[in-house]
Amino acid sequence: MRAWYPMSHRRPAFGAVAIATLLILTGCASLPESSAPQALGTINREPTNDGPPPPIAGRDPDLLLRDFLQATADPTNRHLAARQYMTPSASAQWDDAASTVVVEKTDTLRESRVGDKATYVIRTHKIGELAPDGAYRASDSPLENKIEMSKVDGEWRIDELPDGVIMDHSAFAKSYRRYVLYFIDPSGTTVVPDLRWISVAKNQLAQRLMTLLTEGSQPALATVLRNELAPPVALRGPITKAGNDPGEVGVGLGGVRMDFAGATNLSPRDRELLAGQVVLTLAGADILGPYMLLADGKPLDDRFAANGWSVADVEQLSVAAHTQNRIGLHALRNGSLVQVTADGMVTPPGYFGAVSNLQTVGLSPDGQLVAAVADAGRPPPEPPRTLMVGSYGGSAFPVAEGTTITRPSWSADGSAAWAVIDGERVIRAVNDRTTGTVSVQDVDISALTAAMPSPTFRLPITELRISRTGVRAALIADGKVYVVVVVPQPNGKYALTSPLPLALGLSTAAVSVDWLGADTLLIAREGNVDPVSTVSVDGSQPLPQTSQNLTPPVRVVSASPEHQYAADLRAVLELTSNPGGGEPYWREVPGLGANAVPVLPG
Repeated sequence: MRAWYPMSHRRPAFGAVAIATLLILTGCASLPESSAPQALGTINREPTNDGPPPPIAGRDPDLLLRDFLQATADPTNRHLAARQYMTPSASAQWDDAASTVVVEKTDTLRESRVGDKATYVIRTHKIGELAPDGAYRASDSPLENKIEMSKVDGEWRIDELPDGVIMDHSAFAKSYRRYVLYFIDPSGTTVVPDLRWISVAKNQLAQRLMTLLTEGSQPALATVLRNELAPPVALRGPITKAGNDPGEVGVGLGGVRMDFAGATNLSPRDRELLAGQVVLTLAGADILGPYMLLADGKPLDDRFAANGWSVADVEQLSVAAHTQNRIGLHALRNGSLVQVTADGMVTPPGYFGAVSNLQTVGLSPDGQLVAAVADAGRPPPEPPRTLMVGSYGGSAFPVAEGTTITRPSWSADGSAAWAVIDGERVIRAVNDRTTGTVSVQDVDISALTAAMPSPTFRLPITELRISRTGVRAALIADGKVYVVVVVPQPNGKYALTSPLPLALGLSTAAVSVDWLGADTLLIAREGNVDPVSTVSVDGSQPLPQTSQNLTPPVRVVSASPEHQYAADLRAVLELTSNPGGGEPYWREVPGLGANAVPVLPG
C-alpha cells in the first residue's frame, strides 16, 4: 500500500507518527491571554517576513521544477510562493483555483532546450485531489503536463503551464492538516464527521472552521445530515478570545467567544446540537475552551453563561458515546456463537449457541439481537444459505435465502440487519421490537450501479458494513473498497449512493472491511504483503498495520475504536500495544482455534 509520509515501512497503528508530525508542524491552536477582546486573527500574530523565500539563484530548470512542486503546497496569497517560479505573464495567466491535485513519484523530463528556452514534461502519479472546501478524494492515475521555461534576467522561470495546482505529497503533508467538521445525523442524536484538509495560520483556524461549518457538509452528505449553523443562523461578528471584557461574565476564562445571529429562535434541543457541532469541531482542532457561545448577544444556554461550554457538556453527542462495546468479544467457532470471557468460552443459550451450521454472525449494538448466515444443507439448485434473525439467547427464524449472503451488519439503533444476497441484492431485515416480527426491505442501489460498466463501481458486493453513525456504509465490490452514503427515502426505505473508492493503492483484492472508528476503516486483503491496513473515510492516510505474528491469508477483520481483531490462517488475533513502547503486534486470543471468526457488535 502507498504511504504518504516519509516514514519507515512499518508504522505505529493509526498513523500516530504522521499525526504527531503534522501537529508539530501546525502547532496547537490554543489561545494566549490578552487584555481586551480581539478577533482571533489579531491575537498573538507571529512576526512575518516579506514573503516566501525566493527560488534558489542559478538553479537548473529541472531542479527548479522540483522546487516548484514543493512551493505549490503553500496556498497563501493565491500561491505566491509558487508564482515566484513563473514569469510575470505566466503568473498573470495561471488559474490556481482550477484544481488541486496531490502527486508522487514525479519525473521531470527534458523535451528540448535551445538557448534561453526549454520544454519539460512532468510525469507523475496522481494520488488525490483536493476540493476548494478541503474535501479530499483519493485517486490512482498517471498525470503528464508540459511546462515551457525561459530565462528571465539570467534565471530560469516557468513561462507556460496548465491551470491548477500540482503539489508533491511530501509538501502536502507538511503544509496541510486534516480537520474534522461535525454535523448532525438524521435522528438528531449524534454527530457525524466530515473530513477536510486545510492549510491555514493557527490564529485563523477557528474562523476557517466556522466558515466551513456554515457552508455545510460535502454534497454527497448534504441531503442526509443536519446543520444547525445554517441560515437563518449565522456567525455574528468575529470570533474573539473569551473573558477579557471586564463587564463580561466569565472574565479571565480564556478560550473563545462567538455570537450566533438567528440562534434565539432555536429550540433548546437545537441550541444544544449547535453547541455540539461547534465545540466538538473546535476541540478536535486543538482550539481549547471554554467556549462562550452567544445567541444574538445573550448566552446560548443560561446553564453555561458563567463558565462557558466544555467538551464534557456535549460529549453525549459524540460517536464514542454511542459506540461503546458493552457486551464484549464474541466469536463464531465450529458453526456456533460463543462469548469470549476471561475465564474461557461461554456458549449462550438458545438457537445461535445450539446450532453448528452458522457461517457468519452479526450482533446488534446492544447485544439483544443476532443475525446469522446459516448453511441450510440443501442440494443444488436450492439456495444453500439462509439469513436467520432472532434474539440473543432465544429463538430465530429465516428471513432470506441465497447462494451467497454477506456477513450481517446492524444499524446503529439496532433496528435492522443489513446483508447482500448473491452479490447484488442489498436488503434490510427490519425488526419490530414491539411485535417481534421481522420484515425484509430491498435497498435501492441503482445510484451505485448506474456508473457501470465504468471501473468506478462493479458488482458483486462481497462485504457491507454500516457505520456506527448509520450515515455511511463500507463496501467491498469486485475486490475494491468503497464508502457510500446511506440515504433514507420518503417511503421509509433506504438507498445507497455516492460511491467513493478508497485504498486505491492496494495491489491485491480486499476480502474484509470494518469500521475502526467513525472516520477510519480497517481492511484485510489477499496476500502476505501488508495484509491489514487502515484508511480514512475520505481515502487519505492509507497506512499498513503491522503483520507481526499474523499468518496470511487474513480471512476476516472485526474492529471497534478500542479493539481490532483479525482471523488468519491459524487463529484469531488482537492488535496489541507494546508495553515497552515498541511496535504493536498481533496476539492470539486463546481457545478459539484455526477456523474461528471474531464478532463485535455492529
